Amino acid sequence: MYLSMIRLRRDISPRDMAAMTKGDGYQVHKLIWNLFADHPDRQRDFIYRHEPVNNWPTFYTVSRREPQDVSGMWEVIPKEYCPKLLAGQRLAFTLCVNPIRSKRDANGRQNRHDVIMEAKRELKAQGNAIDLPAIIQEHGGRWLRERAGSHGFSVSPEGIRVDGYRQHKLFKGRNKQPITFSTVEMNGVLSINEPDIFLEKSLYNGIGPAKGFGCGLMLVKRI
Repeated sequence: MYLSMIRLRRDISPRDMAAMTKGDGYQVHKLIWNLFADHPDRQRDFIYRHEPVNNWPTFYTVSRREPQDVSGMWEVIPKEYCPKLLAGQRLAFTLCVNPIRSKRDANGRQNRHDVIMEAKRELKAQGNAIDLPAIIQEHGGRWLRERAGSHGFSVSPEGIRVDGYRQHKLFKGRNKQPITFSTVEMNGVLSINEPDIFLEKSLYNGIGPAKGFGCGLMLVKRI
């Protein structure tokens, strides 16, 4: 596996940057995919995170292959990624996720629900005051804790901060329905329960849906 830092070259002009993104979030997503698209039928085998450094376009990827920049727009710094992990080890983490929960409706069809908006609607229907930061913290944190065990780690309610809720709308084409999803940012301290599972499911494959749009990649460091 490879962990790569990918940042826009410093000699790219503002005009080139504007033409590159075209003001469209989907275009940015496509640029990252192009670094791994060695043939038209390639399936996604990477996850990524957008994390600007000093306001400069920067991405981190975890992938089974090294990214290849044929456009000459990027500075790509890959390194082999095989962390040595121990049960009970504590790590600081940063994570962007799409916090949804799947539920079946009366007809048995499975629908996805944004846990933040669902909690907000329920409180509003009950006539309760809406404290959005508190909702994001409580329900976003719960969403991660529900998945932690199957991903080889644990995190306490006090060990995580959740904020930065955003709703995204990306346009793949003029005549197509927009791609919509929400994200929250999480950071805190976790404990590794099962190192092999944590490595494969959390670090290599990411957590939650919308991985093709920059969600799920967990960055960690020892503390």
